[in-house]
Amino acid sequence: MANNKLAIIGGSGLYDVEEFKERELIKINTPWGKPSDDILKTKYNNKEVYFLPRHGRGHFISPSKINFRANMDSLKQLGVTDIVSVSAVGSLKEDLSPGKFVIVDQFIDRTFARNKTFFDDEIVAHVSMAHPTSNGLMNACEQAIKKEKSNIKEVEFMLLWKDLNSQL
Repeated sequence: MANNKLAIIGGSGLYDVEEFKERELIKINTPWGKPSDDILKTKYNNKEVYFLPRHGRGHFISPSKINFRANMDSLKQLGVTDIVSVSAVGSLKEDLSPGKFVIVDQFIDRTFARNKTFFDDEIVAHVSMAHPTSNGLMNACEQAIKKEKSNIKEVEFMLLWKDLNSQL
């Protein structure tokens, strides 16, 4: 775990992490265009950490327009190995009120009207999504949340990518 590089992808409402004092904004181009915004490079506990707002700073990119391929490739170019993706979503369950954290081990991508693959015209490839999340990363998130004494509920949907280099 010593060589891991963490990135945080912020969802609706999370466009910056002001607590990160050492800041460098990085512009990156990818074969799929530009990511959602400049990527913030910072240090936390003497480790390099990256932050990317999924919808752009100021929330100007709709879900179906997010260039996930450029987002993932830009983080890969920076050497990121682990990604925690934070989303602000609603729930129809009373026990999942606003302010609770949910850590999940599966997800269904219901986004439509966008490209859904890194593999276009020149290659046919299949990437298993049977286990799309990392147990180690989920456990680390759970421990961090418990340490902060936040509410936590485990259910079965969230986007966490482990070992980005093997995904792309």
